[in-house]
Amino acid sequence: MTKEQLPALPDDVLAFAETVFDLAREGNAGQLVALISQGVPVDLTNARGDSLLILAAYHQHIEAVNALVRLGADTARVNDNGQTALVAAVFRNNTTITLALLAAGADPELGAHPALAVACQFGLADMEQLLSSASKP
Repeated sequence: MTKEQLPALPDDVLAFAETVFDLAREGNAGQLVALISQGVPVDLTNARGDSLLILAAYHQHIEAVNALVRLGADTARVNDNGQTALVAAVFRNNTTITLALLAAGADPELGAHPALAVACQFGLADMEQLLSSASKP
């Protein structure tokens, strides 16, 4: 079944999901942990393919990133634009989140726009060096 064939969700469910995505964007780790422990999927994904982890990384919330990783968030999740949480952290030039995601097993060469390529494309020399070191066996 494709996205186009899926039945529409009720408005209240969509509103709740959007609230959860907002928590990731705002970095509200405590509420995210509480909701996930009550059954919200740790890899909940929006219409653009952004997971909670991708949103938390892009909006530079290390506590939320760490909490989601501890709860089992998939660091290999790729959004509809071919980007991962690691790409988001690199694009934002956030060393702390980049290191946390690498420590959690994120692959710098994953996705249509890999983190290492993004670092090179935007001239982020420190990120390029960090990711190159992480890519070596």
